[in-house]
Amino acid sequence: ALQNGEILVVQNTRYEKGESKNDPELAKEWASLCDAFVMDAFGSAHRAHASTYGVPEILNADGRPTAIGFLVEKEVHSLSRCVSGAERPYVAILGGAKVSSKIKVIESLLKKVDYLIIGGAMAYTFSKAQGHTIGTSLCEDDQIDFANKCLEEGKGKLFLPIDRVISNDFENPTEIRTTSVEDLDIPDGFMGADIGPKTCELFAEIIRKAKTVFWNGPMGIFEDER
Repeated sequence: ALQNGEILVVQNTRYEKGESKNDPELAKEWASLCDAFVMDAFGSAHRAHASTYGVPEILNADGRPTAIGFLVEKEVHSLSRCVSGAERPYVAILGGAKVSSKIKVIESLLKKVDYLIIGGAMAYTFSKAQGHTIGTSLCEDDQIDFANKCLEEGKGKLFLPIDRVISNDFENPTEIRTTSVEDLDIPDGFMGADIGPKTCELFAEIIRKAKTVFWNGPMGIFEDER
């Protein structure tokens, strides 16, 4: 048991099998250790895990205080500006892997922003919707119709990569090329790895106009220095 004034720091909670399942017994055990709960992990706040959801639920039920921390407060204020009251021009940049996980975000942003930039792996679903070949790039075929709908609704404000860095393997590429602006097709055996230099120039030109920028997700395989 903790003594007065002692602090328990748990570096990682996911070693517990019940953490990601929001196991009520695990949440109860952790809740028994504290008098109050402060959520300051913005990147984990959306997960219904035992440590992020179960514990504050128990504390709320028996009258112990729960609160958000300074980081979450800062994020909420920043995001509130993007939802309403953003200074214009307003540019949104979306990257990452999946269109399906960002459908509502894309639909909402298309109504709010002046420019919507889409890069990362999710851009290849849009590229395929436009009729381009994408090689072995990540693609969600069940989102092609949604991509076409966005392309139609976003005419004049939705921007996609105009050239790409492609490679013949994700883990250990032996060949890396850059496609040309004139030919967006990715050949068989190659996959999109990043946006190309002309796309960098185009996106930078759009971003320089902005007074508000909302950015979610990487434009490519950022963990590889190449």
